[in-house]
Amino acid sequence: MDDLTASASILVDAPASVIFDILADPRQHTRIDGSGSVQEIVDGPERLSEGAQFTVQMKRGLGYRTNNTVVEYEQDALIAWKHRGAHVWRYELTPEAGKVRVTETWDGSGYSGLPRLIFKITGLKGTQRSIEETLVRLKAVAEADAARA
Repeated sequence: MDDLTASASILVDAPASVIFDILADPRQHTRIDGSGSVQEIVDGPERLSEGAQFTVQMKRGLGYRTNNTVVEYEQDALIAWKHRGAHVWRYELTPEAGKVRVTETWDGSGYSGLPRLIFKITGLKGTQRSIEETLVRLKAVAEADAARA
């Protein structure tokens, strides 16, 4: 793994289809966001697919919007998106002992030059914490959704 990645995983006791339904529906991202920065989905399809675009109202101090494009997609197994930055947010779902291991990764390996240096200097501790919190929330939401189904 590149030195500009942050990643964590969690074991979820819910079917991959339930977990993937949450990840592939951009309007559910506010339910699981561990960073507190995802405010609302402004525009996008009800269900993401490869090449789909969606716009998110974000807030980190100041409010801003990101336009995202799904760049990797495999039903019930993998979904990833990026915006104009060179980093990718990726979720991988892997069956494990009757449950599903969900791995979330912020992949900044596409950065070079000054942006890469800035990320290396500032570090990814906040990103790592946000990923870990998002996975805790995703686990709770997916397990609750599965129990209701």
